[in-house]
Amino acid sequence: MTPPSPTPAPRSVRFAAFAVVAALIALLIAVAGPAPRAAAAPADNCSPPGQNSASAAPTNLAAADQGGEDRYTTATTTPIDQLDINNLGLINPGTISVGTLSDAGPSICVNSEGNFTGFDNELLKAVAAKLGLKIQFAGTEFSGLLSQVANHRFDVGSSSITTTDERRKTVGFTNGYDFGYFSLVVPNGSSIKGFKDLNSGTRIGVVQGTVQDDYVVNTLHLDPVKFPDYATAYANLKTGQIDAWVAPSQQAQGAVKPGDGTSIVENTFSVNNFVAWAVARDKPKLVDALNSGLDAIIADGTYAKLYSDWVPRELPAGWKPGSKAAPEPQLPDFAAIAKANAAKEDDTEATAPKSTLAQLGSTFFNWELYKQAFPDLIKTGLPNTIILSIVSGVIGTILGMVLAVAGLSRSRWLRWPARVYTDIFRGLPAVVIILIVGLGVGPVVKNLTGNNPYWLGAFALALLAAAYIGEIFRSGIQSVDNGQMEASRAIGFSYRDSMRLVVIPQGVRRVLPALMNQFISLIKDSSLIYFLGLLATQRELFAVGRDLNAQTGNLSPLVAAGIMYLILTVPLTHLVNYIDKRLRTGRPVDDEPLPVTASPVQEG
Repeated sequence: MTPPSPTPAPRSVRFAAFAVVAALIALLIAVAGPAPRAAAAPADNCSPPGQNSASAAPTNLAAADQGGEDRYTTATTTPIDQLDINNLGLINPGTISVGTLSDAGPSICVNSEGNFTGFDNELLKAVAAKLGLKIQFAGTEFSGLLSQVANHRFDVGSSSITTTDERRKTVGFTNGYDFGYFSLVVPNGSSIKGFKDLNSGTRIGVVQGTVQDDYVVNTLHLDPVKFPDYATAYANLKTGQIDAWVAPSQQAQGAVKPGDGTSIVENTFSVNNFVAWAVARDKPKLVDALNSGLDAIIADGTYAKLYSDWVPRELPAGWKPGSKAAPEPQLPDFAAIAKANAAKEDDTEATAPKSTLAQLGSTFFNWELYKQAFPDLIKTGLPNTIILSIVSGVIGTILGMVLAVAGLSRSRWLRWPARVYTDIFRGLPAVVIILIVGLGVGPVVKNLTGNNPYWLGAFALALLAAAYIGEIFRSGIQSVDNGQMEASRAIGFSYRDSMRLVVIPQGVRRVLPALMNQFISLIKDSSLIYFLGLLATQRELFAVGRDLNAQTGNLSPLVAAGIMYLILTVPLTHLVNYIDKRLRTGRPVDDEPLPVTASPVQEG
């Protein structure tokens, strides 16, 4: 009787991955419909808006918390020619390392050319030039910026940071270069007309760790909804997920566009002092140098030029940038310019609010932004994502196998450390591990890494993956029948050889799908490396998409980044399924059974 042949693997399996990706993209196109001709890319929020966007001092100020006592602005500064530029305590002599954000235009952001810019950063570039220093920017998250400055990951933090007494316990600050209004942004037609209308039933959006977060919690005594960045917070307001957004006035004015269906209903001064650059507390000479540079660019007119280009608005009465001895910047009459611009707007037809479907379509399916996003995603995001994933995956697999073998060892001195390692690294969130490795180990090995956390981030991902991969390997090895070990020992193999040549290869083959799932998780977790602070050229897929999202206030770039993740992960999933099936069933054979030839019977 002919034995049944193994079930053949379908020939189309090899192309299933690409078919799935194509189907997903086609589905997106079908849902969105054809690209409309009017779907032009939104204006770049990270370009200088110029004096056409000038605004007067807000008249809709809240009654309380307007200003406060300035106890920290220095009386004078040291002339630049008297500074010892070689003794500033810089991480890399001659270069100021700056941690900044990419999502808060026009103050701090990444422009369409992939460069960190914005008013705060352009001002800092001018100060560095005055001091004769180079400058290098890296993107990070605001929630970790001050600790990164305090721990010498960066020399300076530049992120429209409002100074507070609480923050001064962690870092030092320069003199102020900007002032801070808070703006309350709500949907048009909302019953909320000011800060006094906010109550415990209001969903108030803030960016986590900002002074607006502190204001809502400790001054208004309300519980806000916290977001990682300004673009996400505003997107939630436009789609109705929150009722109000408390934001810095610069970000609010830069984000609100005609047709968004939102408006700024009230403003208030920042509750504590001014906006300044953050510096580690043990670097007072660097603070002094930055203060001197700031006074110098105010005196030569550079400050007024950058201010007029990027954030043209009236200074509040009684406040000016720089030290108390710095001259008043010579600024245009922004109130008059704003009044003239308002008169022109009154003569034009008002922009009608978009319908819900139109809002969703323009937010997620802007085809001009897709065309703008994919080149940068492919050129910058894709290589970095692949590099981070492969490096962390290889190291994690090697460490994971060591953990699995140690966990199965007869020696408790190997089992216990493996168990403790696995419990700790599987129990901690990925971002905590990345921050511990990047900020804890980083200063120790900065001479080897050049204070660049890129490879430290990959190593942190590898340590995290090793804990999961070790358990995957251990379960696979333990699933191998005990008879395999007994049989190999019976023919003379040692325990070590039996594990290496017989048991482990079978266990690994059984867990290939689980290993691929872990590798796919690594691809997605690579986006967390951004917390450590990366150069613009080191951004992975999600960071590239998020930065373009911040520039335009549109979520289409994030959808484009999601498509790139699908293109990476779906083929991998189907490939490993195909390999696993081949290993289990063997090579496909023809459906037709081989003919059986009868052997002649010999009679004795």
